[in-house]
Amino acid sequence: MTGVDTTVLAAFAVGFVSFISPCVLPLVPGYLSAVSGVSLAEMRSGERGLARILLPALVFCAAFSLVFIALGMTATGLGATLDDNRRLLETIAGVVIVSLGIFFVLTPFVPRLNREWRVDALMSRAGSGGPLMAGAAFAIAWTPCLSPTLGVILTAASTRETVGEGAVLLAFYSAGLAVPFLASAVAFDRATTAFRWLRDRYLIITAISGVILIGMGLLLLTGQLTALNTEAQNLLEALGLDVFSEL
Repeated sequence: MTGVDTTVLAAFAVGFVSFISPCVLPLVPGYLSAVSGVSLAEMRSGERGLARILLPALVFCAAFSLVFIALGMTATGLGATLDDNRRLLETIAGVVIVSLGIFFVLTPFVPRLNREWRVDALMSRAGSGGPLMAGAAFAIAWTPCLSPTLGVILTAASTRETVGEGAVLLAFYSAGLAVPFLASAVAFDRATTAFRWLRDRYLIITAISGVILIGMGLLLLTGQLTALNTEAQNLLEALGLDVFSEL
């Protein structure tokens, strides 16, 4: 990868928005407990060692990341079949992303979009196959719940030129989910308190994210996203922070 890609940064942010959504955040303690075999009381008290919780959490995150990355590579592969109509594909992707951005903006006004998922049966079985199977189950079972955010990134992945670029995009989306999950494993009480604060402001965060997505979609529609990436790279170089050019 050469230069900064603002779509990659957006993918991480969208993944984080997915994490603090009513779909995922309320279930994080249950998943941590299920995949590690450590009770919530033990996690709060710190009676069990960090490795006892962190290692299964890492495997869990790696498993769902692999599923999402595979989806991203598939989306890029499908997009590559339309390479001769690249501009048409970008136009369609731009329309889809703008539409999903509007969906995000409307979230605070549509109560059905803000419901919490209660899937106790799935949680109770999450640990039975170990963290690897639980992570894969999370990615597959939660796809309908994550469809707005995941749809944005898969749509963006379909416009990538190579399968590798699509994989990177979904890897950053997965990281947006995985990093706060692992933070919960490392510092359970502090992390859950911080994420609860963000959850209480989830509607505001989602609406702001929607506005950003609308802007991204419009840039894709007008063919200006590449120009934005170039400007962002120039800014980083001016600040001496051009780490992306080394990737």
